[in-house]
Amino acid sequence: MKCPKCGYLGFEHVDRCRNCGYEFSLAAARNTPDLSIRSASADIDPLADIELVDGAVPPAPMPPAPTPELPLFRVPLGVDEPQVAKTSAPRPPLAVRRPTPDAPRRRMDEPRAQSLALDLDPPAPRARDAALFARLVAAIVDVAILVVIDAVVIYFTLEICGITIDDLAVLPKGPLLAFLLVQNGGYLIAFTAGGQTLGKMLTGVRVVEASSESPLDLGRAALRTALWVLLAIPAGLGFATALFSSDRRGLHDRFARTRVVRA
Repeated sequence: MKCPKCGYLGFEHVDRCRNCGYEFSLAAARNTPDLSIRSASADIDPLADIELVDGAVPPAPMPPAPTPELPLFRVPLGVDEPQVAKTSAPRPPLAVRRPTPDAPRRRMDEPRAQSLALDLDPPAPRARDAALFARLVAAIVDVAILVVIDAVVIYFTLEICGITIDDLAVLPKGPLLAFLLVQNGGYLIAFTAGGQTLGKMLTGVRVVEASSESPLDLGRAALRTALWVLLAIPAGLGFATALFSSDRRGLHDRFARTRVVRA
């Protein structure tokens, strides 16, 4: 039984609620519906139980038929005239896309434009020009070395030929001069192409190109050596032009486009 006070539901037939102790005899008597099985008779409709509308409830009245006009605008139905007498002009577009201009195409045989190369590295510092005294000492050392080598060559030549220094005039001059020229010129050209002769190594100077300060090639070294010999013939007076120039460059340096800098 179900307790009317606390709602406890029990399946035993007792007088009190097992949850709250309420006596079921104090509750009001309920009208128990008649659930007996009825026998079939002629006055009972067998389809009455499955009707959706109760037979005792009167049917609801039907709504009135709609009027043949729209209730909002009060316009009779069936009229084909447009509701809007004048249409508005179309709105202008928000944005008009412009056509892309035709760019001229580059031909395959046209040279491609060179990109601008930016040299962000700072330029290398320019080497300082060598002092005239250091260059003079280097030239004296080189000449002294060549004189010693030439003297040794002449001495051994006299010893091989079995003659003395007094008989030097009997020797053929052409082969001896050609040998000394090749020997001295080869020494100057080879060491100048390397940047430093033995005298320049001793004084700490070197010969470089005037623009890029890079080592000389054999052609430029030979040109500078030939001009240096020509200027040295008149007792070294050809080098006097280096005294009056700010960069201490002589004629042989200007013609060969060279500089003498500190190593």
